[in-house]
Amino acid sequence: MGLFQSIKSSLRTLIHRRYSWPGIDIRLSGGQQLHLVGSIHMGTRDMSPLPPALIAKIQHADALIVEADISGSETPFNDLPEYAPLKERLTAEQFLQLEKLADETGVSLALSDRQPLWQVAMILQAMQAQQLGLRPQYGIDYQMLHCAREANLQITELEGADSQIALLRELPDNGRVLLEDTLTHWHTNARLLQMMIGWWMEQPPNEAPSLPNTFSHSLYDLLMHQRNLAWQQKLQALPPGRYVVAVGALHLYGEGNLPSMLKARQT
Repeated sequence: MGLFQSIKSSLRTLIHRRYSWPGIDIRLSGGQQLHLVGSIHMGTRDMSPLPPALIAKIQHADALIVEADISGSETPFNDLPEYAPLKERLTAEQFLQLEKLADETGVSLALSDRQPLWQVAMILQAMQAQQLGLRPQYGIDYQMLHCAREANLQITELEGADSQIALLRELPDNGRVLLEDTLTHWHTNARLLQMMIGWWMEQPPNEAPSLPNTFSHSLYDLLMHQRNLAWQQKLQALPPGRYVVAVGALHLYGEGNLPSMLKARQT
């Protein structure tokens, strides 16, 4: 590497452009210029419209890359097997806690009684987010998808909804660990959601924010670390070009985050 290129590389390492949203720029050795955006899948009314500078980035990109294209109306929860009633699958203490949270959030346990435990957990989490004022139509990735379609921009999925559901279906004991984590970290998860809203409404985090723990180690490895590894490989395999990449905000920070995996490939 020549002296000029060496200085240029050093400056890129030392200087990080700050955005008004959770965003990180990374240039890979294959000529891929990535703008990673820390998305929240449900947002508040004040999180719409997107910042004009982010809209401009999307409009000038070669493609928008998302975890899954969630802009359609089809449900990913078709053809799921039925299970024994919740009362038979949970401890007495867990069932009482579930009843309490279901009552607080308006979740019908009668409708959820024979669903897999991971699906019950996801419904609870979605209702908790709604109680905090979040709605799907204001989700960051949902808005980014809409913006990309208006610009006739190519949309690429890192996983797709079917793959995400397949991952959840592979959780042991129909996702008991996800429901247990949801019950255990209920209030911590609410604080984390409020923190992520603040990243968009007030100030994005620094590169190493202190995050509350809402996952057990095994679940974090499966849902965060292993997926980051898979996404790293897919992003590195892209042809040269400019890409805006929307992933859940927590994938940008914390242990084994996606940017730290990609930065080893920066030029």
